Amino acid sequence: MNKVLLILVDGMRPDSLAACGHPFVGEMLAHSTSFLSAQTVMPSVTLPCHMSLFHSVTPQRHGILGNTYMPPARPVRGITEVLRAAGKKCAFFYNWEELKDLSRPDSLAFGCFLSGHVYGYENANPRLTALAKEYIRTDAPDFLFLYLGWTDAAGHDFGWMGDEYLRAVRGSWDCIESICRDLPDDYLTIVTADHGGHGRNHGTDMPEDMTIPILCYNRNLPARPADGGNIMDIAPTIAALLGAAPESEWEGAPLTL
Repeated sequence: MNKVLLILVDGMRPDSLAACGHPFVGEMLAHSTSFLSAQTVMPSVTLPCHMSLFHSVTPQRHGILGNTYMPPARPVRGITEVLRAAGKKCAFFYNWEELKDLSRPDSLAFGCFLSGHVYGYENANPRLTALAKEYIRTDAPDFLFLYLGWTDAAGHDFGWMGDEYLRAVRGSWDCIESICRDLPDDYLTIVTADHGGHGRNHGTDMPEDMTIPILCYNRNLPARPADGGNIMDIAPTIAALLGAAPESEWEGAPLTL
């Protein structure tokens, strides 16, 4: 495995995997190293969590504490800059526009934004997944990031772990299954979330907000449930898998797969 597909399902709690009832969840767990009690960062808010995922430092270090991007006073290279320097091809597919600042100019080979606000996340998720599948087929990027935003929107509108939220989780797993079924064997798929949620909100240090799943899947892997894991470990894991030297300031460590 020398390529990585990173799928982030916004606001997906670990306990929603079993509760949503999607059959591919069990199939993926049967071929994954799975961290079902991994932790995100505080504040458990979408953009700060993504910045910590891609840059492997805390929000207090990168300085993004809300959903408005501000250039850090002391920049730290993120995973796409590290991979670009190593000669790797990276691509982003996302439907929440605030994520456009996760990568620096000239670090992506391809970027695709399809607005969840304009098209509706329920429709944007599968359309974006289809575009990502086609790009993998034609260009075989070393690293592709696919962001699916419907679950977070459903959580805010209807409440975490309610019927509409779980329907959004099932719909997201439809997308995960669709792209993984046709994925070449040289890809490792990482499925994760930025944060969880409670009631109709998130952002606190409650376990419901802070606990996320990290599933590292390849159809040739055995099942290995694991303890620990942090959202800041994902960038070092990707760098290690792709043979790139990690940024010296990164605070996470590669996950043991």
